[in-house]
Amino acid sequence: MSVFGSYSRYYDLLYRDKDYPSEARYVDGLIRRRVPAACSMLEFGCGTGRYTREFAHLGYAVHGVDLSVDMIDEARKTPCEGVSFACGDMRSLRLGKKFDAVVALFHVLSYQTTDEEVRDALTTVREHLTSDGTAVLDFWYGPAVLTQRPEVRFKEVSDEVIEVSRIALPVLHDDINVVDVNYRAFIKEKSSGRIDELRECHRMRYFFDKEIQDFLSRAGLSLLSLNAWMTEEKGNTSSWALCAVCCRIR
Repeated sequence: MSVFGSYSRYYDLLYRDKDYPSEARYVDGLIRRRVPAACSMLEFGCGTGRYTREFAHLGYAVHGVDLSVDMIDEARKTPCEGVSFACGDMRSLRLGKKFDAVVALFHVLSYQTTDEEVRDALTTVREHLTSDGTAVLDFWYGPAVLTQRPEVRFKEVSDEVIEVSRIALPVLHDDINVVDVNYRAFIKEKSSGRIDELRECHRMRYFFDKEIQDFLSRAGLSLLSLNAWMTEEKGNTSSWALCAVCCRIR
């Protein structure tokens, strides 16, 4: 089962404060700077479809792919014109068609923790890009992770049905550039008072500038820009997330 399987029901509630519309417009700007008429998009790690629907509103026909059946089931509960969803693995998917844009957002690339997984995922990106297409990928940035250091975080959210309390307990493995984020969540159903407990580990890889360039090049991709997420600035020790814009090497 995907690491997201157990709590897909609570995912949108946990991230309801995330500004998906602004982030989608930012990514759209990066894509249209190079491909003004882009109209087709493949999205990896689409989750419950929050980004997917925003991109559809911006004029794309979007095919959203996620490893989690539960996430895809949630995504399909909110139909949107120009959008389709399917389960698939970023490391091995071959759809037999190409797209003007390929995106993997909210650190999907960082979930590829071995060199082989990273190479396979980036090769998949290349295989689905048109000759003039653009890919946008974000990921954890090593200099910031090692400077700021992962810390324990606690989050509480609720709606009219449930209350969620979640603690994140990170373990840094700096010998392999990976952080294990151990989640423990308590979900209370308001009507009955019933409390369920969930435990999951999200293993996240962080990358460095030269390293990501090498991975992209070996996968047949050319790096066009590498900036701190939601900015036009270069990454630094305050930039936990970096955004890579790339295209096929011709």
